[in-house]
Amino acid sequence: MQAMLSTAPGGPETLEPTTLPDPEPARGEVRIKVRAAAANYPDVLIIRDLYQIKPPRPFAPGGEVAGEIDAVGEDVTGFAPGDRVAALTGHGGFATRICVATERLVKIPATMPFEDAACFLFTYGTSHHALKDRAQLKRGETLLVLGAAGGVGAAAVELGRAAGARVIAAVSSEQKADFCRRLGAAETIVYPREMDRDAQKALAGEIKRLAGPEGVHVVYDAVGGAYAEPAIRSLAWMGRFLVVGFPAGIPKIPLNLTLLKVTQIVGVFWGAWVLRDPEGHARNMKELFELYSRGEIRPHISARFPLERAGEALQMLLDRKAMGKVVVNMD
Repeated sequence: MQAMLSTAPGGPETLEPTTLPDPEPARGEVRIKVRAAAANYPDVLIIRDLYQIKPPRPFAPGGEVAGEIDAVGEDVTGFAPGDRVAALTGHGGFATRICVATERLVKIPATMPFEDAACFLFTYGTSHHALKDRAQLKRGETLLVLGAAGGVGAAAVELGRAAGARVIAAVSSEQKADFCRRLGAAETIVYPREMDRDAQKALAGEIKRLAGPEGVHVVYDAVGGAYAEPAIRSLAWMGRFLVVGFPAGIPKIPLNLTLLKVTQIVGVFWGAWVLRDPEGHARNMKELFELYSRGEIRPHISARFPLERAGEALQMLLDRKAMGKVVVNMD
C-alpha cells in the first residue's frame, strides 16, 4: 500500500511518501480500500504534535476516509467485503489501505460519491452535535458562524439554515462571503486577518447591527483567538457560545461577560462524545443522511489532491485558504 507518513514533528512539507505491506485486520476490524480521504484541521495539528492525540511515529495523518471493505477480521458482523463505508480513523487515512474497528464505520448510501462520504462524518457530525445537542438551536433564532467558509463552518451554515435559524456568516474575505451566501447565509461579515482592539470593537458593532437589538442567540466559533470576545459581547440574553476550534489561538475571555447576559460558554468535543454516546451518534448520523438525501446539505469540495500531494491539502488549511472541504483522492 501507499501512504504519506509523518516521521518527525513538523508542517505539511514533512510528510513522506512510503510503500508499506498491506495491513491485516485484527479481531473486530475491517480493512478498507480507501478511495478518498478528507483533510481536516486536526490533521494539521496532529503532525505537529499539537493535538490531543499523539500517535507513535511513523504514522499517516487523515482522520476521515471513505471506500470499500476488502477484508474482514474475526468476529465481524454486519459488514462484509464490498460494502461501501465511511470511517472515522483518528489518523492513518492518507493511505490506500487502512484497518478500522467496526464501531468507527458507517455504511453510506449506494448513490453517495466517495468524495462526499469522505467529507461528511467529521464536519456535519461536529456541527450537528454542536447546534442540536450542545446549543439546542431553535427555529427563528440567530446563529453567528465564525470561520464560516471552512469545513465545519460551512456545515454549520447549512445545518443552521436547515434548522430554520437566521445565519450570519463571518469570514476573512469577500470571496468566502460569496461562498457562504450560496450556502444560505442571510448575512455576511468580512473580518480582518489581524485583530487589534479597534478591530474587535468594530467587529462587535457589525455583529450587533446585523443581529438586531436582541443580539445573537448562538455563536459557533471555529476560529478562536481575538475573534471570540467580540462575538461573546454580541450574545443575546441566555445566548450560547460554542467552542469548536481555535486555529487563531486559544482566546482569553473576561468571564464577567457571561454574567451580564446569563450566557453560556459550551465546549464541543465531538470525537469524545461519539465514543461516550454511540446511540446518540447513530441517531444524528441517520438525521444527517436524511438531510443529504433531501438535498438540504451536501459537502462543498473546493480542492482535490492526489495522495502524493497530501501535504499541499494540509497547507491549504493551514493558510486558511480552503472554502468548504479539501479532499485527497487515492485513484
